[in-house]
Amino acid sequence: MDQALDLARSAAADGEVPVGCVVVRDGEVIAGAGNRTLTDRDPTGHAEMVAIRQAARVLGTERLTDCDLYVTLEPCAMCAGAISFARIRRLYYGAPDPKGGAVDNGVRFFASPSCHHRPDVYAGIGESEASAMLKRFFRERR
Repeated sequence: MDQALDLARSAAADGEVPVGCVVVRDGEVIAGAGNRTLTDRDPTGHAEMVAIRQAARVLGTERLTDCDLYVTLEPCAMCAGAISFARIRRLYYGAPDPKGGAVDNGVRFFASPSCHHRPDVYAGIGESEASAMLKRFFRERR
């Protein structure tokens, strides 16, 4: 999670919402990204989406069955869908997102009967630092 938090800080320095994500396989980070929606002018440029794409390229497969994903903010519905389709084994996330989250808040994507793959979910990993970073980022913009 420390590397995901570093990527979130880098994203914030670039003016992006400070969210960072890494994909880990066999204890090694194989992909990582911060949010890139503004940088790339891409609404799908969430940290999770970018990191999943990188991991799939590194491994040469769309199935990341033996990979774990660490992200600083509870994934939205789009990212939860990508996590499910990629068959991510475990999801670790930092701060909950009552407005936009889709794992333990909102639509609770993985609890849906139409969800084909449910990762093991571990919430609150690095929550205080991730939450403080997000609050500071939005406070400075108001």
